[in-house]
Amino acid sequence: MNDRPHILLLGGRGQIGWELRRTLSGLGHLTIMNSQSLNLANLDGLQQKIRELVPAVIINSAAYAQVDMAESDVLEARLINATVPGILSKEATKLDALLIHFSTDYVFNGSGHQSWSEGDDCDPVNVYGETKLLGEREIQLSGCRHLIFRTSWVYGARGKNFLLTMRKLMQEKPELKIVADQIGAPTWCRDLAEATALVLSQLHSPSALWRDSEPWGIYHMCNAGAVSWHGFAEAIREHAVMNHQSVTARLLPILSSEYPTPARRPLNSRLNCDKLEQTFGLRLQDWQTALALCLDDMDGKN
Repeated sequence: MNDRPHILLLGGRGQIGWELRRTLSGLGHLTIMNSQSLNLANLDGLQQKIRELVPAVIINSAAYAQVDMAESDVLEARLINATVPGILSKEATKLDALLIHFSTDYVFNGSGHQSWSEGDDCDPVNVYGETKLLGEREIQLSGCRHLIFRTSWVYGARGKNFLLTMRKLMQEKPELKIVADQIGAPTWCRDLAEATALVLSQLHSPSALWRDSEPWGIYHMCNAGAVSWHGFAEAIREHAVMNHQSVTARLLPILSSEYPTPARRPLNSRLNCDKLEQTFGLRLQDWQTALALCLDDMDGKN
């Protein structure tokens, strides 16, 4: 059918972007852009490409996500995380396109123990969080139709993430010290991609419920439940042991103060995802189930 929407995906080689390539394929004509096909620092080139393609939907899964490096690479982090979303939102406004953008739990300062809601005050404690918050605000100020999905602790079978690092180090080290006072929800990138596609399919359904309402805005989207990094590592280790994989490392819980990093991390990264469920009827599965499915998939199990 010729009326299938044209979807432009940025960051198609990243963790979320790679999964989106699969989940979006049935929803429209998909154009994928990544760092090899277009340097996002070329802002003029980015604008020109969008104007040539005239997409109905722009999905931005690209990000400067090296949290510690961002502390000393502020200009690059701001360019990718704030300036680029600003450009995308302005072009989306001109085209009357929908912009879907991924953000982070790091826009909050991590105080307290309650799950953060979308309307809570933002107060990032590191450059990465600051630049991601700037990106959110650029999109909001543009006036374009937008969905901003804040997520947390993303992992998957590709790229650089906590899961892959732990799987490797547990086979090499006799002992690993893992932070136990930062709490959040590990989130499988495949679940994010599938939920995003489900939202988009609702919006473009002939029987869509959005005729007289506008669901645009910020939503929290992460796997259900919460755990510390140490608890996450323990779950990874337990799965390996149950599947008779070589594991040598003992996992020792430590405080954040015992593992100093260039970027400060929030202690409380819990996100309240009720708004996503109330609006779109979606709630991601619990993090333990998602992790088991991801690991079984990585290990070639059905």
